[in-house]
Amino acid sequence: MTSTTSQPISHPLEEYIQRLQTGDALLSDYPENVVEVVGILKSYGVVLDAYSRNLIYIANHQFLVFFPFFKYFNGEFTLSKLLQHWGHDRINYEYAEYCMKAMLWHGGGGLDAYLDSPEFQQRANQAIQGRFKNNLLILGLNKLFPDFLTEHIRQLCYYSALGQFWRVMSDMFIELSDRYDRGEIQSIPQVVEHILKGLVADASKPITYSVKLRDCAPRSGQANRIYEIIPESVGLTFLMDTAVPYVEAIFFRGTPFQGAVSYNAQVHQIPTEQKEFTYGALYADPLPIGGSGIPPTQLMQDMIHYLPNYLHEIYRRSCRGEDDLRVQICQSFQKSMYCVTTAAIRGLAPYPLDSTEPQQQQANHAYLEGWMDRFLTSRLLEVNQPTSRSCQLFPERSTHSAE
Repeated sequence: MTSTTSQPISHPLEEYIQRLQTGDALLSDYPENVVEVVGILKSYGVVLDAYSRNLIYIANHQFLVFFPFFKYFNGEFTLSKLLQHWGHDRINYEYAEYCMKAMLWHGGGGLDAYLDSPEFQQRANQAIQGRFKNNLLILGLNKLFPDFLTEHIRQLCYYSALGQFWRVMSDMFIELSDRYDRGEIQSIPQVVEHILKGLVADASKPITYSVKLRDCAPRSGQANRIYEIIPESVGLTFLMDTAVPYVEAIFFRGTPFQGAVSYNAQVHQIPTEQKEFTYGALYADPLPIGGSGIPPTQLMQDMIHYLPNYLHEIYRRSCRGEDDLRVQICQSFQKSMYCVTTAAIRGLAPYPLDSTEPQQQQANHAYLEGWMDRFLTSRLLEVNQPTSRSCQLFPERSTHSAE
């Protein structure tokens, strides 16, 4: 009788586990990938700067404003800006709010836990009393529906937290582009290392939120009073309480796009459990970008205006030129998000991924297998296919596209 020794079955994405263990990234290190990733992150960094400023403005200056008609003007309302707004000649801040609501809905991290705590409830009630001190109608409604205004404040906390998170990421991506221009960034692993160092440097940066409200109390002796909604003493930090929940909510889970899938429960096109959602940036098919009702279309539209010339020229010379510009931007953006995810995976690993200790290697391998399980249905394999922008089947289009 012949005895057989069972061999451990390797993971279907074992190649990518080995890549991470040897210092490579989830995205292949092709020269064209470096150009696309750095260029698109430069544009993304500029857009994130605008998103961050608006989210923080709304959190600080539109506190419990029920009809914030002018929240996208950052306190600088003019007739010309209104006309530009109506003509859609503006930044699409709606996408920033989409990301904020996705984070609020999926939760996770210390911020989510704090917003369900008695301390938050107490601080929120103090701010509500300060905001509507002399408004008996609103205070009466607050007693009848005690969760209504509190839920508004929870959402405003995510406005502020996401704005603070994007502030850091915007500066990080702009610096990456500057280093590329100076010749310091020449490979995908160097891109990942830059992002990882940035995440580590700001890992313990405190996430706080306070609002300044007019004190209407008689003989108060002061015109304004500051209400701390998220004080520094709570201990919320950039990495674990904003960056990690953001990756989970936006990169992995996301939300189903209206018009792309049916919300009818009987059709079963949407998973019943949030943890099973795979609508994030790492899974999204770029082809619907440009279609009505697809939120990332707004982001791609914003990034069009800030593309570096070298990247814009690559898109112009593609087979379809600028006819599918948003789709090309989305493909480059998706590649860049795999670089950011690589940095997050490396930063959260239980031990250094290049460790030579057997027990640490075993723990790291199990850790990476958990990530790879989530990548099985993602577009990881697609983004690692060599990009072809030639027009061999339709040579007549190349001349038209280059014009």
